[in-house]
Amino acid sequence: MTVLRVMDVHAAYGPIKALHGVDVEVVEGEIVALIGANGAGKSTLLMTICGNPRASRGRIEFLGEDITHLPTHEIVRRGVAQAPEGRRLFSFMSVVENLQMGAVSADPRHFDEDLERVFTLYPILRERRDQRGGTLSGGEQQMLAIARALMGRPKLLLLDEPSLGLAPLLVKQIFGVIREINTRDRVTVFLVEQNAHHALRVAHRGYVMANGRIVLQGTGRNLLADAEVRRAYLDGGR
Repeated sequence: MTVLRVMDVHAAYGPIKALHGVDVEVVEGEIVALIGANGAGKSTLLMTICGNPRASRGRIEFLGEDITHLPTHEIVRRGVAQAPEGRRLFSFMSVVENLQMGAVSADPRHFDEDLERVFTLYPILRERRDQRGGTLSGGEQQMLAIARALMGRPKLLLLDEPSLGLAPLLVKQIFGVIREINTRDRVTVFLVEQNAHHALRVAHRGYVMANGRIVLQGTGRNLLADAEVRRAYLDGGR
């Protein structure tokens, strides 16, 4: 089943055009990676899927429903959750309070179960449960951002640059959890990353974006082996 379908989507910030006819598909159970240079339009695509900015042309479908013009809260209610670039936690709230905010669209009867699930994924969050989000380390904040998104029981998890600014050991840990979320909990993941090596290793399929357009697509393995992708995004950049 196709979870997400982006068809000929254009988007702009005022007079500045950011997306130019983007086509992307994410099938249930997949991890799909979107890689590209900084400023290519990757984060804009994720935000457009969530309704801000609004697509100026084209169509976005989630589980077969046209969500192109729905308000963001309705898109979230249907089962789309995002861990945004830069984490954007509620810095003065505790870890548990941040997780409660992530659960507002889910059935409250599952809260304790879901809390235990994210604490199992990230044991350090259990230890920090009463600590303010803004006082966590960068790696812990990223863990909390992903855990907060998972508390909404999403059918589609959008991850925007989860490895940004993290030490190599933490990057490896973050991607290990992304794989576990997908395989154990069967969460479909659309992942935006500049770290192409890690993203394509974990992804079933991938897209390459440049200047607001999809310029290449294939399986994660094939893109890792592609000479053009290696030259532009991999060689010397692991």
